Amino acid sequence: MNLFSKLKNTFKDGTSYKVFLISILITGLSYGLYKGMLDNFLAEVVKMGEMDRGITEFFREIPGILLVFVLAAFYMLSVETMYKAGAIIMLVGMAMHAVLPPTKILATVAICMYSFGEHIQLGMKNTLSLQYAKDNKGGEALGTHTSVTQIGTLVGYLVIVFAFSVFSQNSPYTLFFVIAACLLGISAVFSLKIKGQSKTDETKRRFYFHKKYIKYYMLEVFYGARKQVFFTFGPYVLILFYGANAATISLLFAVSAVTCFFASPIIGRIIDKIGYKTVMVADTLILVIVCFFYGFAHHIFSKDVAFIVCCINYVLDAVISLASMASNIYVKDLSDTPEEVKATISTGVSINHLITIFIALFGGWIWKTLGIELLFIASAVLGLCNSAYAATIKTRKKTNN
Repeated sequence: MNLFSKLKNTFKDGTSYKVFLISILITGLSYGLYKGMLDNFLAEVVKMGEMDRGITEFFREIPGILLVFVLAAFYMLSVETMYKAGAIIMLVGMAMHAVLPPTKILATVAICMYSFGEHIQLGMKNTLSLQYAKDNKGGEALGTHTSVTQIGTLVGYLVIVFAFSVFSQNSPYTLFFVIAACLLGISAVFSLKIKGQSKTDETKRRFYFHKKYIKYYMLEVFYGARKQVFFTFGPYVLILFYGANAATISLLFAVSAVTCFFASPIIGRIIDKIGYKTVMVADTLILVIVCFFYGFAHHIFSKDVAFIVCCINYVLDAVISLASMASNIYVKDLSDTPEEVKATISTGVSINHLITIFIALFGGWIWKTLGIELLFIASAVLGLCNSAYAATIKTRKKTNN
């Protein structure tokens, strides 16, 4: 079955799924360019230090927390309209990077603007995919849109690897911010062609708390905290401490993306076979090893070898982070209805974002005042807390049925 036949078999005729998939492919390409060079841009051009990076990440995550209130305020707007609004806001944020002076404040404002549009689109992508999917094809539709995004992002990473290797003496940050903005403009044009007036997902507009999910909420706190250390400071350690350039960082992102692409279904099968509880306990125990080498490799090996060790551990962290899907299976195990699953996971994501903004802020302070060793020791401790808490979970039924 060729690609077009497969898409036709997954999505309903008469829907805007083609322009939707084109828009997310181009957005993924733009994001790959953006993410592939952003950390180096902040370090080399904006001159952000450890603490500055933590502050910037603090503000970048705020739109994730505010999203539930934004969706509630604009509940009368359709999914399609919100998706289009997200595309335009992302375009504005990227354009700000391209035209504004690279000061710490203006760069942070541009990052927040882009993040705001990105967070709006995240939930809308899932909703539109399910809306366009044929009956009993929802999972395939979600998988298709995720794969399309990953392909675009991977190509973006590889373009940055090539461009910043060729022009290593004159890093073309502004040029690629302009290109990324142009791509988002093209994506926005395609998004404006999306037709329909689908209702937004009710579960995305409210918090849902129930005492039976208390352990899930706590696990999201621990996971969000430990995840943010690597997401924010993992690449920055390689840049500031080891001197990695944009081509190297983007190549690392590309390797990580490809590895996770192949590892994701394997992790899923492991969860089904041995159970979500075992996976939740084991993955954070492995994290302790990852954190140790990330924080102390330079004390054990030569700087060049330590850099390679840290790169390997960065990819390994990305892989074990896939085990976070186990917590979703845990929620499904406890839930009584599919709507309850959606509402609970949505609330968990908001809790996750809430803790990450503070970890980003304090993580920068810990690195600057106490060193990277203490920063990753703290991450390892959070991992151990996660494992200890996961060990208290009582499974209600087998997860491999």
